[in-house]
Amino acid sequence: MVEVKIESVRMSARNQFRAVVLKDVSANRYLPIYIGQAEADSISIHLAGVHVPRPLTHDLIVNILKALEVNIRYVIVNELREDTYYARIVMRTAEGRDLSIDSRPSDAIAIAVRWGCPIFVDDEVMNQHAVVLEEETGEETEARAAAAEPGASEDDEDLGAFKDFLSSLDLDDLDKPR
Repeated sequence: MVEVKIESVRMSARNQFRAVVLKDVSANRYLPIYIGQAEADSISIHLAGVHVPRPLTHDLIVNILKALEVNIRYVIVNELREDTYYARIVMRTAEGRDLSIDSRPSDAIAIAVRWGCPIFVDDEVMNQHAVVLEEETGEETEARAAAAEPGASEDDEDLGAFKDFLSSLDLDDLDKPR
């Protein structure tokens, strides 16, 4: 598992899609994940410290879990299947029972920021789908570690809409605090 932090929540200027950008805490790798507008707003509102008069859905979930004395241990983006990321919320009940609940990454992340628990990405997912920014040029390249197929090059892969999305993001200020 690779521990990540939320680098930013961004909107593509070209097509209005939103993404949460997760940064590997120990490397210069980033994992952008498409998310819905409501989830992007929920994450951004909490990160900005904005107080809302009534609980948002993710606030409600956290309030329910606290009332039930459940402890969220961490969330993990654990899979990419058919262009869809999957996540799990890993928690422990008051009775000591461990639970792992299927979740959309956007919901898991929105809950994690409210709970203050760690966010992880599966090693294989990070190795295959992270973007690495070149230190010298600031340009992005696909991270292809040991998981790449022998003999395959980046040019051989069809990255489709994901590559288009990445090219539309303004990544020049990734290192600036949000």
